[in-house]
Amino acid sequence: MARGKKRQLVFLKPNDPDDISAGYSSLGTLGEFEAALAPFNTAPDGSDGTSMGTRFLHGPGLVVEVPTGLDEITQALITVLDDDFALPVLMRICRANVWKMQDTESGQMFG
Repeated sequence: MARGKKRQLVFLKPNDPDDISAGYSSLGTLGEFEAALAPFNTAPDGSDGTSMGTRFLHGPGLVVEVPTGLDEITQALITVLDDDFALPVLMRICRANVWKMQDTESGQMFG
């Protein structure tokens, strides 16, 4: 992907990683979700990003938007700013948490 063009993906947790048609589970509470991303250098920037009902987590070449008004996070929007930095990190996050990503444009699932 060329620099300047942003790609959007969504974190999802399939009930059955081998059969995405089996539906999706929770990614955890906001605290659990943040803790799952922390080992991958992805965390809030310290500002109070909850005023609009969304928390922004910043990582290498990416920003993750998470709704704050829910008990359980079911999906999180990822904006990829730089493929070279973000994609290896995102793939490791998916493997560690048994999550998938879906491309919002093509619908392709991977991770």
